Amino acid sequence: MSDGTGLLTSEDLDFLRRPLYGFLTVAAGPVPPQPRPVWFEATHEGTVQLFTGPETVKVRRLRRDPRASLLVASPVGERERWVSVAGRTTLETGGAHELAARLAARYWDLDDPGRAEDLAGILAVEQVRLVIHPEKVSRFTN
Repeated sequence: MSDGTGLLTSEDLDFLRRPLYGFLTVAAGPVPPQPRPVWFEATHEGTVQLFTGPETVKVRRLRRDPRASLLVASPVGERERWVSVAGRTTLETGGAHELAARLAARYWDLDDPGRAEDLAGILAVEQVRLVIHPEKVSRFTN
Protein backbone atom coordinates (compact mmCIF):
# COMPACT_ATOMS: atom_id res chain seq x y z
CA MET A 1 0.00 0.00 0.00
CA SER A 2 1.24 3.49 -0.71
CA ASP A 3 -0.14 6.91 0.08
CA GLY A 4 0.29 9.59 -2.54
CA THR A 5 0.16 13.32 -2.48
CA GLY A 6 -3.35 13.53 -3.84
CA LEU A 7 -2.36 12.85 -7.40
CA LEU A 8 -3.67 9.95 -9.41
CA THR A 9 -0.94 8.07 -11.29
CA SER A 10 -1.35 6.93 -14.89
CA GLU A 11 -1.76 3.37 -13.53
CA ASP A 12 -4.52 4.60 -11.20
CA LEU A 13 -6.28 6.32 -14.09
CA ASP A 14 -6.07 3.20 -16.27
CA PHE A 15 -7.63 1.19 -13.44
CA LEU A 16 -10.33 3.79 -12.71
CA ARG A 17 -11.35 3.99 -16.38
CA ARG A 18 -12.61 0.41 -16.23
CA PRO A 19 -16.34 -0.19 -15.67
CA LEU A 20 -15.97 -0.91 -11.95
CA TYR A 21 -18.21 0.19 -9.12
CA GLY A 22 -16.91 2.74 -6.69
CA PHE A 23 -18.02 2.98 -3.08
CA LEU A 24 -18.71 6.57 -2.07
CA THR A 25 -18.61 7.79 1.50
CA VAL A 26 -19.40 11.37 2.44
CA ALA A 27 -18.55 13.27 5.61
CA ALA A 28 -21.30 14.31 8.01
CA GLY A 29 -22.93 10.95 7.51
CA PRO A 30 -23.88 8.28 9.99
CA VAL A 31 -21.31 6.71 12.27
CA PRO A 32 -20.05 4.26 11.24
CA PRO A 33 -19.90 5.51 7.62
CA GLN A 34 -22.23 3.81 5.17
CA PRO A 35 -20.65 3.74 1.69
CA ARG A 36 -22.88 3.47 -1.36
CA PRO A 37 -22.00 1.89 -4.74
CA VAL A 38 -21.78 4.44 -7.56
CA TRP A 39 -20.77 4.84 -11.16
CA PHE A 40 -17.87 7.25 -11.60
CA GLU A 41 -15.47 8.70 -14.14
CA ALA A 42 -11.81 9.61 -13.67
CA THR A 43 -11.05 12.77 -15.66
CA HIS A 44 -7.96 13.88 -17.56
CA GLU A 45 -7.61 16.66 -14.96
CA GLY A 46 -7.14 14.07 -12.20
CA THR A 47 -10.53 14.50 -10.54
CA VAL A 48 -13.23 11.88 -10.12
CA GLN A 49 -16.83 12.70 -10.94
CA LEU A 50 -20.24 11.12 -10.64
CA PHE A 51 -23.83 12.26 -11.04
CA THR A 52 -26.76 12.26 -8.67
CA GLY A 53 -30.03 14.02 -8.04
CA PRO A 54 -29.73 17.52 -6.55
CA GLU A 55 -31.85 16.67 -3.49
CA THR A 56 -30.25 13.36 -2.53
CA VAL A 57 -29.02 12.70 1.00
CA LYS A 58 -25.40 12.71 -0.20
CA VAL A 59 -25.81 16.15 -1.76
CA ARG A 60 -27.41 17.54 1.40
CA ARG A 61 -24.52 16.16 3.46
CA LEU A 62 -21.91 17.48 1.03
CA ARG A 63 -23.43 20.95 1.24
CA ARG A 64 -22.76 20.85 4.99
CA ASP A 65 -19.31 19.24 4.72
CA PRO A 66 -17.75 18.83 1.25
CA ARG A 67 -15.42 15.95 2.12
CA ALA A 68 -15.88 12.58 0.41
CA SER A 69 -13.97 9.45 -0.48
CA LEU A 70 -14.34 6.88 -3.21
CA LEU A 71 -12.94 3.36 -3.01
CA VAL A 72 -12.65 1.22 -6.15
CA ALA A 73 -11.55 -2.43 -5.99
CA SER A 74 -10.78 -5.05 -8.60
CA PRO A 75 -13.44 -7.72 -9.11
CA VAL A 76 -13.27 -11.26 -7.80
CA GLY A 77 -11.02 -13.41 -9.95
CA GLU A 78 -8.41 -10.70 -10.50
CA ARG A 79 -5.37 -9.98 -8.42
CA GLU A 80 -6.20 -7.78 -5.44
CA ARG A 81 -6.02 -4.09 -6.21
CA TRP A 82 -7.76 -0.99 -4.95
CA VAL A 83 -7.51 2.78 -5.21
CA SER A 84 -9.01 5.19 -2.70
CA VAL A 85 -9.47 8.88 -3.49
CA ALA A 86 -10.36 11.32 -0.72
CA GLY A 87 -10.80 15.07 -0.89
CA ARG A 88 -13.10 18.03 -1.10
CA THR A 89 -15.98 17.97 -3.51
CA THR A 90 -17.72 20.51 -5.63
CA LEU A 91 -21.28 20.28 -6.88
CA GLU A 92 -21.54 21.32 -10.52
CA THR A 93 -24.80 22.01 -12.33
CA GLY A 94 -23.39 21.62 -15.84
CA GLY A 95 -22.45 18.41 -17.57
CA ALA A 96 -24.37 15.97 -15.39
CA HIS A 97 -26.61 14.60 -18.15
CA GLU A 98 -23.66 14.16 -20.51
CA LEU A 99 -21.77 12.33 -17.76
CA ALA A 100 -24.80 10.13 -17.06
CA ALA A 101 -25.03 9.20 -20.74
CA ARG A 102 -21.30 8.35 -20.93
CA LEU A 103 -21.47 6.26 -17.79
CA ALA A 104 -24.62 4.45 -18.87
CA ALA A 105 -22.86 3.46 -22.10
CA ARG A 106 -19.89 2.25 -20.06
CA TYR A 107 -21.88 0.20 -17.54
CA TRP A 108 -24.93 -0.91 -19.53
CA ASP A 109 -25.75 -2.38 -22.93
CA LEU A 110 -27.83 0.49 -24.31
CA ASP A 111 -29.04 -1.72 -27.18
CA ASP A 112 -31.19 -3.36 -24.50
CA PRO A 113 -34.51 -1.47 -24.67
CA GLY A 114 -34.96 -1.69 -20.89
CA ARG A 115 -31.58 -0.09 -20.23
CA ALA A 116 -32.19 2.58 -22.87
CA GLU A 117 -35.46 3.36 -21.09
CA ASP A 118 -33.63 3.50 -17.75
CA LEU A 119 -31.19 6.03 -19.21
CA ALA A 120 -34.05 8.10 -20.64
CA GLY A 121 -35.52 8.23 -17.13
CA ILE A 122 -32.21 9.47 -15.69
CA LEU A 123 -31.93 12.12 -18.39
CA ALA A 124 -35.52 13.27 -17.86
CA VAL A 125 -34.82 14.58 -14.37
CA GLU A 126 -32.40 17.14 -12.99
CA GLN A 127 -28.94 15.85 -12.10
CA VAL A 128 -25.80 17.43 -10.64
CA ARG A 129 -22.18 16.47 -11.08
CA LEU A 130 -20.30 15.68 -7.90
CA VAL A 131 -16.55 16.23 -8.45
CA ILE A 132 -13.99 14.89 -5.99
CA HIS A 133 -10.74 16.87 -6.00
CA PRO A 134 -8.19 14.40 -4.64
CA GLU A 135 -6.20 15.47 -1.59
CA LYS A 136 -5.13 11.95 -0.67
CA VAL A 137 -4.83 8.91 -2.90
CA SER A 138 -4.11 5.51 -1.39
CA ARG A 139 -3.62 2.34 -3.34
CA PHE A 140 -2.81 -1.34 -3.04
CA THR A 141 -1.66 -3.67 -5.77
CA ASN A 142 -0.87 -7.30 -5.16
